[in-house]
Amino acid sequence: MSPEVWNNLFSLLVGFALAGALTSGYQALARRQAGFGLLQRGAAPQTFAAVPFLVFAAPFIIMRNTLRDRQSQRRRAQFVMMATVLAGFWSMMSGTVLMMTLKALGVLA
Repeated sequence: MSPEVWNNLFSLLVGFALAGALTSGYQALARRQAGFGLLQRGAAPQTFAAVPFLVFAAPFIIMRNTLRDRQSQRRRAQFVMMATVLAGFWSMMSGTVLMMTLKALGVLA
């Protein structure tokens, strides 16, 4: 495989790991699950603070909600596949942003 494929795969994995770590940390601190409902509090400072959090935590939230609802609501396989592709692409992009930030800071070579 080419180096670009390995780079994209690593970005995908780093993005999912970051999303999982963020949502697990939020759940440990807030004692409730993170979700897109964080944006429905109106124009409050907490709502604006939730946007960057949700940008990086969204792949985990999408997959958690999709898999949980798949078992209880008998969703079609096409919907689950579409949600998986969306979460994977989002994860790869957020992982790429994290990797580029770490390279710019000199943490990665």
